[in-house]
Amino acid sequence: MLGPRWLMKMSLWARNPPPLKKVLFVFGIIGVCLALFAVERLVGWPDWATVNRMNGRVVR
Repeated sequence: MLGPRWLMKMSLWARNPPPLKKVLFVFGIIGVCLALFAVERLVGWPDWATVNRMNGRVVR
C-alpha cells in the first residue's frame, strides 16, 4: 500500500512532469546498468576484479 507521501509525489509528477532530457538520462543510466549486468551474466566476472579473503582479511 502506498502512503500519502507517495501519492502526493505522484500527483506533483503528474501535474509537472520532469523534462524529457532528464527522463532520457535516467533511462540511459538504467540501460547501461542492464547492459553491464547482461555482459556479466554472459561472459562472467573477471578474476582480477574478485577480492580474495584469507582468514577473514582481504588480500590484494
